Amino acid sequence: MLQLILEQTLNGLQFGLMLFLLAAGLTLVFGIMDCINLAHGSLYMVGAYFVAAATQAADSFWIGLGVGVLGAAVLGLLLELTLFRRLYQRDHLSQVLATFALILIANEAVRVIWGPAALLLNPPEALAGPVEIGGFFYPAYRLLIIAFGMAVALLLYLLVARSRIGMWVRAGAANREMTEALGINVRALFTAVFVFGAALCALAGGLLGPLLAVQVGMGESVLILAFVVIIIGGIGSIRGALVGSLIVGTVDTLGRALLPSLLRALLPADAASTLGPALASILIYLLMAAILFFKPQGLFPARA
Repeated sequence: MLQLILEQTLNGLQFGLMLFLLAAGLTLVFGIMDCINLAHGSLYMVGAYFVAAATQAADSFWIGLGVGVLGAAVLGLLLELTLFRRLYQRDHLSQVLATFALILIANEAVRVIWGPAALLLNPPEALAGPVEIGGFFYPAYRLLIIAFGMAVALLLYLLVARSRIGMWVRAGAANREMTEALGINVRALFTAVFVFGAALCALAGGLLGPLLAVQVGMGESVLILAFVVIIIGGIGSIRGALVGSLIVGTVDTLGRALLPSLLRALLPADAASTLGPALASILIYLLMAAILFFKPQGLFPARA
């Protein structure tokens, strides 16, 4: 039982750090640029397809990951220049409608280009096997994902909280007119933020591709979790996105793994097998409601 808990805790950490890659870009666009981007999950999906297609063409996972991240960044740049710049000054309803249309367009475009079947994306051969940790074996590739997530979290913290660029971004979000009067090109800065968020989406999609199916519509379910993360952590807060991602990833993974077994000890087998998965699927939403009851602005609101 202890081994199962340790293994599922590591799985929750890995899942949470991948959620952070998605939630970080989303909280920057939503919290700093005040734009609701429902197509954020579509960038995750398209990025995963870019990585899978490039990996198959180059026969190298690392080349495919780099090409896929670059391709998603270019796509994000084109979307920001042609569409999102027009949406920043519109109301949230217009942003929701326009970005929901992007979801439908992206799903159909992927289906036309790559077909309805899922693409196969294999991890690097050197990381395909398990490694021993404290007496039990754990997949090496999942450990790589954890390392990637921690490295990106540290990079984002240094970039947003400790660098001149991060200071400009925070200033532009707080008072755009004054920041522009000081000589900062806020429009170009916001474009860079959007492109960076798209690249993080592709990185998450490429890294999770070998574990999950690279298929049409894979971005919608993870987008809901990303919104839960930034609401729990606090909109616009990178620290909140990290903490919220780790909470959601751990609670969701441990809940799905352990809750059905615990219910079997208290309820009849039929009732436990029916109730367990249902409770596990809504556990993070109950957690979100509880946190918002006590902290309506989230755990670490950016402008507290």
